[in-house]
Amino acid sequence: MAQAAVGGLTIEYETAGRPADPPLLLIAGFGAQLIAWPRAFCERLASGGRFVIAFDNRDCGLSSKIEGVLPDVPAIAAAASSGDFELARALAPYTLSDMAADAAGLLSALGIERAHVLGASMGGMIAQTLAIEHPARVLSLTSMMSTTGEPGFGASTPEAREVLLKPAPPDRAGYIEASLNSLVWRSKRYPDAAAVQRLAGEAYDRCYCPEGVTRQFAAMIAGEPRAQKLRELCLPTLVMHGLDDTLIAPSGGERTAAMIPGASLLLIEDMGHDRPEALWPKICGAILEHTA
Repeated sequence: MAQAAVGGLTIEYETAGRPADPPLLLIAGFGAQLIAWPRAFCERLASGGRFVIAFDNRDCGLSSKIEGVLPDVPAIAAAASSGDFELARALAPYTLSDMAADAAGLLSALGIERAHVLGASMGGMIAQTLAIEHPARVLSLTSMMSTTGEPGFGASTPEAREVLLKPAPPDRAGYIEASLNSLVWRSKRYPDAAAVQRLAGEAYDRCYCPEGVTRQFAAMIAGEPRAQKLRELCLPTLVMHGLDDTLIAPSGGERTAAMIPGASLLLIEDMGHDRPEALWPKICGAILEHTA
């Protein structure tokens, strides 16, 4: 692993593969550290001839934290719900646009002019924003288990939303035990409780930062829907979504693909809001084909 200075922040990143190969930037989701992209998953993509770059978003993992700022999430949500996104953005410590700029800045720090970009969940929202606001930096877009930000698409089930919004226990044992609640949105056919708990333990030991999670959530809800701007994109786009996903319903992926001209939509059976190892051949195969 290594660090890069990006716009006054320090961004932690890890690579797999040869720098001479086409770069593929992986953007993690809400509260997820770069280790959420399993090393073996990254190496599978690298073996297909991609230079894979995974990184910790700001406020997560070993990247910089925006210390001392506790957003008023209910006020931000109320402003966004009323359509006052200017106020919502003003109340948030930072926005998805800032996080997309971090991604572009990391590419610059690595001397990469353009990259294939893959984002999952909130990372998909950041990837979409990167393509909208920094189109010259994006060779292709892959939006995985994400949505456009429109309230009518990709809604969580009540059970999944309850798990998402429930604060994690502060102690290591409680944190690991609570991670099993995420099985509500994971693959029904390939639930891997041991892997979920193992990743939770690794994430806790690497960096436990609940305040950062709250700030990332504020950035997510403060963002204006991207649908109309997605209509203006002109780049190869693949939208992937699991049919078992209850955290962001498949309609989020379907809407994303419908908004982006020429986008391909891949709905995957037995995949939830996760990437089960049994499905890596299909998932990675589609990514490699799209980025060829």
